[in-house]
Amino acid sequence: MSLPVESRLQFTADLNICRLLNGMWQVSGAHGRINSKAAIQSMFQYLDAGFTTWDLADHYGPAEDFIGEFRRQVIANRGQEALANLQAFTKWVPRPGKMTKKLVEENIDISLRRMDVESLDLMQFHWWEYQDKNYLDALKYMAELQTEGKIKHLALTNFDTEHLQIITEAGIKIVSNQVQFSLVDRRPEVNMIQFCQQHDIKLFTYGSVCGGLLSEKYLGKSEPRGFDLGTASLRKYKNMIDGWGGWQLFQELLSTLKEIADKHQVSIANVAVRYILDKPAVGGVIVGARLGVSEHIADNAKVFGLKLDAEDCDRIDIISRKSRDLYQLIGDCGDEYRR
Repeated sequence: MSLPVESRLQFTADLNICRLLNGMWQVSGAHGRINSKAAIQSMFQYLDAGFTTWDLADHYGPAEDFIGEFRRQVIANRGQEALANLQAFTKWVPRPGKMTKKLVEENIDISLRRMDVESLDLMQFHWWEYQDKNYLDALKYMAELQTEGKIKHLALTNFDTEHLQIITEAGIKIVSNQVQFSLVDRRPEVNMIQFCQQHDIKLFTYGSVCGGLLSEKYLGKSEPRGFDLGTASLRKYKNMIDGWGGWQLFQELLSTLKEIADKHQVSIANVAVRYILDKPAVGGVIVGARLGVSEHIADNAKVFGLKLDAEDCDRIDIISRKSRDLYQLIGDCGDEYRR
């Protein structure tokens, strides 16, 4: 299986990526045990299918180590040149506090060692406390490390529009911001998308299938309780659904998505992902990969043959208009992490 050309994005001059990124939060431990040998084997299946781009973080358990081991196995089995088809985007999530060049470099060096790379394709930076302005120092030191070749591109995770603007005006070149964006959580449409379009910044979106809740599995089902929600993702996005409009409205959304999916002979998840991929400024959608546990490679590939028409989008938007305004309830992108 190989993906069509429209599955690719020339993200930067040197990075051509798959627009569906393989999310590695699922190996962090909050989603059950992962067999590392089986995980690495399944990474080859993703790569061979055309899903070449990985999203991970320093705190996603062994994710960075998995990338390092995978790279070594790719070289051993296919040669050094095969690595040209692999992109790995990590994150640094430090505790707020004073930032020095030494501290920043030591942490970047840890990721370089774990991932077994000379330069990080993309370093996505997250900061917990906006009141602590040391995030600007951290980014300036990272920009220096970029100049020195340790980082290829600088990016952010869960920054709101106001602070993305502060960083941009400080002269720090940001190529992407990773935010939650789905049919349930449409907060990026309020301010974020417009700012990103104006400053040539891409969005990488997560939560776009609500941890699996946007699927046939939950269509027509009674509302799941805490013990039914077996992963951190399911618990997180069920809370979002509660704030957005509750289970009854969610069922209305699912039934509409099912009708659209049947019309195009795809899955509910395909429709949910395609809708977000088609939004302005969106570079890619991150879909969680439960490596060695359950694979959705063939289903995910159908996203790239799907074209939603105006009627499909109108039907989805009618339901969205019945929901509560999460921007009013929560705030801008990432504000749920800083309340």
